[in-house]
Amino acid sequence: MAVPHRWKWLTVWLLGAVLSQSAQAVQGPQRNYMLQCMGCHLEDGSGKPERGIPNMAGVLGHFLRLPEGRALIVQVPGVMNTPLDDRQVADLMNWLLAGMAGTSRPADAPPYTADEVKALRANRPADVPKARAEVVRRLRAMGYAIE
Repeated sequence: MAVPHRWKWLTVWLLGAVLSQSAQAVQGPQRNYMLQCMGCHLEDGSGKPERGIPNMAGVLGHFLRLPEGRALIVQVPGVMNTPLDDRQVADLMNWLLAGMAGTSRPADAPPYTADEVKALRANRPADVPKARAEVVRRLRAMGYAIE
């Protein structure tokens, strides 16, 4: 039996209300991840590689091994187009690296700062997928496994 159209909208509305309540109960970078990133990168950071949304879980820290990789993390479209300010983005990136990078994060990698994020966001590569592909190629050549 088909579900009436109005029930579909009610289900969508209820799901949105539940997610909104969940996001309100969480603060700071975790909340910003839920509201700005989780829709594509999923709760665990696994993304949707088959749809061009890379997995961050267990690999994000490898990008810090190259200056271009460190820059790229904050130059991807989702970060460039977020309404978050530079301080919020820096906090979010540091939270992501602490929680999702796992052992891929170099021990000596400094945290992002608002000033660094501001500078990196002001200078985005013209072709982000091409820039990412080059960073991934270089990281693989260094022996790091990246999807």
